[in-house]
Amino acid sequence: MAISVLLVDDEEAFVQTLAKRLTLRRFNVYTATRKERVFETLEENLIDIVLLDVKMPDLDGIDATRDIKATYPLIEVILLTGHASMESSLEGMKLGAFDYLLKPVNIDELVYKIE
Repeated sequence: MAISVLLVDDEEAFVQTLAKRLTLRRFNVYTATRKERVFETLEENLIDIVLLDVKMPDLDGIDATRDIKATYPLIEVILLTGHASMESSLEGMKLGAFDYLLKPVNIDELVYKIE
């Protein structure tokens, strides 16, 4: 059974490109570019991993990590950001995020983390 990934980011081009690359590697990929789609997708599908942008206009990745882990404790969260800070990475890890990666993300490193 393929691993199901929910990719959450407000940058449409990034989402489309990364979703395509992950699909080629045989992952089931769902996408969300808005806050409300994130939780709808989690309710409607069996998701294994959430790839979550830390800074979006309508969604704080740290708060979303807290909510995801509280409601779906078995789902792993990997935080993605173009705005790295030690504070947010530590906070995300304390809340249960599996890892914290910088954008642009190396696809081989990301696939390794997902698997």
